[in-house]
Amino acid sequence: MNIGQAAQATGISAKMIRYYESIGLIGPALRTESGYRVYGDHELHTLRFVRRARDLGFSVEQMNELLALWRDRSRASADVKRIALEHVQELERKAEALRDMAATLKHLAQNCHGDGRPDCPILEGLQGE
Repeated sequence: MNIGQAAQATGISAKMIRYYESIGLIGPALRTESGYRVYGDHELHTLRFVRRARDLGFSVEQMNELLALWRDRSRASADVKRIALEHVQELERKAEALRDMAATLKHLAQNCHGDGRPDCPILEGLQGE
């Protein structure tokens, strides 16, 4: 299967597949005599793993660590759980920060008249004064 077909099968763009290969997240693809990348079932399985990890918000560094653990049959599940729980904590911190931002903007918007007057609490709030 060529890179376009692999992209379609995995939901990862051909550009991202090339990028993941260039940074060593995935191994180099086999090549045809004319230099085209060729992907088999094993590579597709790895790309789907990467796609799911990316969809869950894991960083490239975390995905690399997870892939290494996935490939290592002697791994300790505690290592995988540690990565997952650390990521959950980071997601919760980000979610809290987003809730705080939304609350601030909601407060500013509620205080804005939204009419023809030039004064606007939203802009004043963005000034930080």
